[in-house]
Amino acid sequence: MHILLLGSGGREHALAWKIAASPLLTKLWCAPGNAGIAREAECVALDIADHAAVIDFCRRNAVEFVVVGPDAPIAAGIVDDLDAAGFKAFGPTKAAGRLESSKTFTKELCRANNIPTAAYRHFTDPEAARAYVRAQGAPIVVKADGLAAGKGVVVAATEDEAIAAVDMMFGGGFGEAGAEVVIEEFMLGEEASFFALCDGEHALPLATAQDHKRAFDGDRGPNTGGMGAYSPAPIMTEAMCARVMEEMIMPTLRALQAMGSPYRGVLYTGVMVTTEGPKLVEYNARFGDPECQVLMLRMMSDVLPALIACADGQLKHFSLRWFDDVALTVIMATRGYPGECGKGSVIEGLDEAAAIEGVELFHAGTKADGDRILANGGRVLNVCALGKTVTEAQRRAYQAVDRIKWPDGFCRRDIGWQAVQREQAGG
Repeated sequence: MHILLLGSGGREHALAWKIAASPLLTKLWCAPGNAGIAREAECVALDIADHAAVIDFCRRNAVEFVVVGPDAPIAAGIVDDLDAAGFKAFGPTKAAGRLESSKTFTKELCRANNIPTAAYRHFTDPEAARAYVRAQGAPIVVKADGLAAGKGVVVAATEDEAIAAVDMMFGGGFGEAGAEVVIEEFMLGEEASFFALCDGEHALPLATAQDHKRAFDGDRGPNTGGMGAYSPAPIMTEAMCARVMEEMIMPTLRALQAMGSPYRGVLYTGVMVTTEGPKLVEYNARFGDPECQVLMLRMMSDVLPALIACADGQLKHFSLRWFDDVALTVIMATRGYPGECGKGSVIEGLDEAAAIEGVELFHAGTKADGDRILANGGRVLNVCALGKTVTEAQRRAYQAVDRIKWPDGFCRRDIGWQAVQREQAGG
């Protein structure tokens, strides 16, 4: 098959790596790709926001299937446009993708279908939002309604912090994404990521993962797109996964189908495991980044038939096999991330890092300059490792990190800490 993958991050490198191993594949392109993806696929300088250009490329190269990686093209309706032009794609339509592109849409869907989630209010006026914060008190959660690259959430410990977040969002801090704001109750519990492939009617659960959103060790600092992850997440027991499927994912699929917008693609469910059971934190309409990286490492089966089955409505009799090993990834980012950070610093030692047993490197914000690899974004490298335990996977990943010579980079040194503590306690 001729396959086109859209995107340029670590998630897309992991998808490219996994798709490239499929016996069904004859040719893989990635637009725009990055220096790491170039080892797995032919990178093409397409602007993926230019849907006509993407469709033209598909026509000229007889592309049979398009895999959409990031959230922005889904929200812009790339799947709808590809479908109208006769090209099959993995990913939801613009209408179904509102689960991610509009926090308010999802909250209203939850309310209408009794899906457990945090209590919330939706605001278009900053004064009303500030008054609500003062009335509710802190801690409280402030979210931009639209897409903000995973950074549009502020978990405010104080009222002042919450009001500052409201002012920043309404003041254009996230552009259009913050023109409307959702304010939610703070949920106490442990957060995990649950993924299911969906074909509009059926859902196939994938492995679980736990992401680390804060920039610095000890879960401190600003929210980021994610600084590391591991899979499986011990908090997500079989019973908990069954509840998420039954109480969140299946009612959501039924609701979208009833609206005439069946959901096909991967549904990423952010779950807060509370004393009252699982509650929905948020939905994302694509694979998580960096969770995708650890899922692809643990997936034994060929991913491509599963992605095609989502688009074809054929998931009902599908199953996937997984390795029992734990996978863990550490994100190396440019100093300054998630704020302003420079580009163009040289990264060395990648081959030495990749030589460690069980280690796989996925590139996020990199570009090639002759034989050199340069940093080209905020999150730059995903240093991944497999191990029999979280402790072993973590040790291997940080061994690899320590072989990478990149003075302008930083990473968290405690990815997987909750699971490591559990293992050490023997639970």
